[in-house]
Amino acid sequence: MALGGNPIFNGKNFRGATQAPPVPSYSHGPNQYGQSQYGQSQYGQPAWAAQPPMTSDQLQQMYNQPAAGPAETGRMTFDDVIVKTAACLAVLLLGAAVTLFVAPGTASLLMIVGALGGFALGMVNSFKKQPSPALILTYAGLEGLFLGGLTRLLDGMFPGVGLQAVIGTLAVFGVTLALFKSGKVRATPKAIRFFMIATLGYLVFAVINMVLVWTGAVQSPFGLSSSVHIFGIPLGVFIGILAIGLAAFSLVMDFTSIEQGVRQGAPEKYSWTAAFGLTVTLVWLYVEIIRLLAILRGDD
Repeated sequence: MALGGNPIFNGKNFRGATQAPPVPSYSHGPNQYGQSQYGQSQYGQPAWAAQPPMTSDQLQQMYNQPAAGPAETGRMTFDDVIVKTAACLAVLLLGAAVTLFVAPGTASLLMIVGALGGFALGMVNSFKKQPSPALILTYAGLEGLFLGGLTRLLDGMFPGVGLQAVIGTLAVFGVTLALFKSGKVRATPKAIRFFMIATLGYLVFAVINMVLVWTGAVQSPFGLSSSVHIFGIPLGVFIGILAIGLAAFSLVMDFTSIEQGVRQGAPEKYSWTAAFGLTVTLVWLYVEIIRLLAILRGDD
């Protein structure tokens, strides 16, 4: 398990579900009544004597049946994760589409509602003992309102950044998945340590930048990201590239956790947790890409 990545996959519920169940042990000694477990039945006959013998045709039919797979035994599969992730993204797109058919002021209000509601439900879903499909889909819808309102706002200022951000998100996701499947990118302990340090530094910068914007110490809407330049390049470009790299590596750790869950036979219901975790990472990735594009366009 790739510890240190997406907290949704590192929660004790998902991690506990991906642990291999202990092999049951059966005692062949005397039971509590002093009789052997496989000894005499209550009628003085061997316990197996009551079972009718199977015919050769029945035995052959039993042997010819295919072995039960994960789907038949209620275990999580990659197909389950794909279907549920697609459902989350469909609801997210539906929520984003709502912001396109309302007045700009209403879209901004929906963006705030989506951001606050999405954060609240994200915390609830992260710490909930059992995954709730209804709450996870509601989270996706609220994030759709947030992303739709944000995209409409930034696309109005810098036409075209919304479509570019969508294409960029799909491209990063596809490349990351291809590299993971090929085995060229893995969540090694050294890479995870770097990820944790870089993420902590990024969060510290984000908090400081947010405080400066809210207090009016920096007039730029992107704060230090667009007001500070290094060699003529906005600081936000370097921060944005780092953040996109962190989000992409978070996807690698998500894939690792999902692969581990499928291999260990996690219950099928946790495919909703996996879909939720992927949705959270994709939302983060999209926000970082569209913000980077806006900073680049604003510096023209």
